[in-house]
Amino acid sequence: MATLFLPLIQTKLNIFELSPLKGDVRYPAQAQFSISDWFSSKYQEEKETYLNSMFGFRSTCVRVNNQIAYSFFKKANANGVIIGKDNYLYEESYLNSYNGSDFLGQDSINHTLNRLKYLTDTLKKLNKQLIVVFAAGKASFYPEYIPDSYLKSNVDNTNYKALSIGAKNIGLNVIDFNAWFVKNKSISKYPLYPKHGIHWSQYGMALAADSIIKMIAKIRGINMSTISYNEVVIQKAYDTDSDIGDGMNLLFDLKGFDMAYPKVIINNEGKDKPNVLVISDSFYWGIYNFGISNCFANPHFWYYNKQVYPESATNELLTDNLNIGDEILKNDVIIIMATEATLKSIGWGFIEKAESHFKGNLVNKKEKLITIEKINSWKEYIKKDASWMENIKLSASRKSISIDSALTLDAIWQAQQEK
Repeated sequence: MATLFLPLIQTKLNIFELSPLKGDVRYPAQAQFSISDWFSSKYQEEKETYLNSMFGFRSTCVRVNNQIAYSFFKKANANGVIIGKDNYLYEESYLNSYNGSDFLGQDSINHTLNRLKYLTDTLKKLNKQLIVVFAAGKASFYPEYIPDSYLKSNVDNTNYKALSIGAKNIGLNVIDFNAWFVKNKSISKYPLYPKHGIHWSQYGMALAADSIIKMIAKIRGINMSTISYNEVVIQKAYDTDSDIGDGMNLLFDLKGFDMAYPKVIINNEGKDKPNVLVISDSFYWGIYNFGISNCFANPHFWYYNKQVYPESATNELLTDNLNIGDEILKNDVIIIMATEATLKSIGWGFIEKAESHFKGNLVNKKEKLITIEKINSWKEYIKKDASWMENIKLSASRKSISIDSALTLDAIWQAQQEK
């Protein structure tokens, strides 16, 4: 009886201090009583959801359950997490990108490359530069630990291969960290990628930040800040070097190798500071937190082209509320960065909006804009419908175009009708 009452006692008195669950954990709000909600059962349902998520020792119970699933069944009770060989952790989206499951098709890749080339040339006329950065991906870096079920014998095309080759062929300013990390994997002084994290190591981030600054200095012909470190601490992986492992919320810590944590020093004295805008996924966060912004005059980071930083750190500011033309004119350099899992949505609508702005086709009412994300969403939906795909193939044959082009046309039409 005492055992049964322990959760209730902990809920009311909070006797034991328990570690909260890590990762993207969302707790429901306390149900607010009202007569109408009572008779509609809404109050009871919300109250039940709240109690099921907030009872005493829940975090401990979750960890015990997750540990059992991991230790006995090699299962990760975390969204999208896949346990690889030797207990290396991956996110499924990276594996799907590595084996080409999310390949957009060469036509779609060519459209993106053409837009990037147009923006590069247009910005150059304004004495501005566009840099495309391919962040390192864990699946490419550790293919030897990928589960056999996610490996394909013949992978002809992936978004990364098509975009990286195409970008270099048409002369874009490119930094390919994915290729560089793989090339230096065996000779790097410190680990470039962790075992239980999804992002590049903090040591790898420091190298990436240094390379980005040098690229900007080279193409702008300026003398920029330098990044160095006078001390490297070797210790157990933490923070982003263990973000997947922490998000699994296990009872016991995972065993991995030690990681390197450089004490970064930025020399700004007498250096040029350009205005820089970065549109990126979460791979820029580590570099941003290192203090690379101190090397820029008016730094801005558009997280997935949605939230604007540093403003959103105190009061959320969305890119939808900004004038894209004004923002482009404010900056000397624009960086678009994505890793292999997010390349299918590179720019997250920025590329299309910027092109439309310069071509004078920008529709001011945002509800009329059809983003590449929406088109890709429809394409994925159509692919799951066998009958629909058969019609797509017939249409492609009649029009003498590729299946991917016919699929894209249908997706655009659906997105337009949805609007």
